[in-house]
Amino acid sequence: MAEPITLDDIYALFQTSQTEADRRFAEADRRAAESKAEADRRAAEFDRQLAESKAEADRSLAELKRLVDNTTRAVDGLTTRWGQFVENLVEPAVLRLFQERGIDVQEVTRRMRSQRRGAEMEIDIFAVNGDVAVAVEVKSRLSHQDVEYFLSCLERFKQSFPHYADYDIYGAVAGIEIDEGVDRFAYQRGLFVIKQTGDTVIIANNSTFQPTAW
Repeated sequence: MAEPITLDDIYALFQTSQTEADRRFAEADRRAAESKAEADRRAAEFDRQLAESKAEADRSLAELKRLVDNTTRAVDGLTTRWGQFVENLVEPAVLRLFQERGIDVQEVTRRMRSQRRGAEMEIDIFAVNGDVAVAVEVKSRLSHQDVEYFLSCLERFKQSFPHYADYDIYGAVAGIEIDEGVDRFAYQRGLFVIKQTGDTVIIANNSTFQPTAW
């Protein structure tokens, strides 16, 4: 026959159940605290990485701005040098230089432009008289590619400026700096080469040079 259940038994069972419930609540609280701590740790790590990324972006932006500023100053410097080279040296000497070579030009124009569709072109300096003219390309640094491009311009010059169709058009290139061998290449293609020497400019081609007429 089963033992009767007493109040002590019921109280003991209640105590056991309460203890287990407390243990489970404590375990739940511990896990919740651990989850919160992990979430806080991850949030802190995310904030740290975000701050590092922002700092790196700020550094990159500052570096980019520095490069842009340096490039702008360099371009402005080249533009200024180019303008001074044209205005102070090349343009004033053009008539004299070519007259000394037997090309009797009398008028000089800067930045002559054609906006004809499909035949757009700009000539830095254009010296003309009668039925003869000289187109001059001026560069801060004259390269092989610059000469090639200018030759292609001379080939289609009369398409761009048809009122000069009956003229003999000669070509000349000038540079503050000229890449190695470019002057020789220009000579071979029938172009005059204008170089700076001291406070003036000269035509570097020798006296026997025969220019090409386009």
